[in-house]
Amino acid sequence: MTPKAAQPPHSPPATIKFVPDRLYFTDSDEANKLIATDPMALLIGFALDQQITVQKAFDGPRELKERLGSIDAATVADADLEPIFRTPPAIHRFPGSMARRVHELAAYIRDNYDGDAARVWTDATTSDELKANIQSLPGFGEMKVKALGSVLAKRFGIEVANDLVPWHPTLGDVDSSQALADYQAAKRAHKAEWQKSRAAAKAS
Repeated sequence: MTPKAAQPPHSPPATIKFVPDRLYFTDSDEANKLIATDPMALLIGFALDQQITVQKAFDGPRELKERLGSIDAATVADADLEPIFRTPPAIHRFPGSMARRVHELAAYIRDNYDGDAARVWTDATTSDELKANIQSLPGFGEMKVKALGSVLAKRFGIEVANDLVPWHPTLGDVDSSQALADYQAAKRAHKAEWQKSRAAAKAS
């Protein structure tokens, strides 16, 4: 009997080496705990992180949970989010468009990952797969890929995320309230340098 040819080994899915009890992205201890322990909350925070402060964006999942009762993907996807986002104090500076974005994100997680947001990274076996998974999320462009990849690599120890970490400071470097302040200062300096170089390029 001829033995079967050996099959090439499959890469194992990404493993989470550790789960922090907090991510220090807000001024609320409750919000910091939520985004560290609930993958859907973390994704919602990243979705909201646009044209508002980091603190406001990542406090959004806590506010949404308080108003809606739950932020599991199915519940969020089935809800009429716009009035919830608009109720004072508004969850975001642009409540209408961001309510739609969070709804699209929740529906995508529900339909593609059976509602399990962590599968965006735990299903990935390579950095390319992880990058593709994140880029497929509604509202997640290149900057969010790098930022989320950095958080997954540095705060959760997910090795396949290491190649997504950029050279410049990101939220992945934030491990305390002071580190958040340092990150925001570095981000402002980086943005100023980028705008300066862009202006110089246009003038030349």
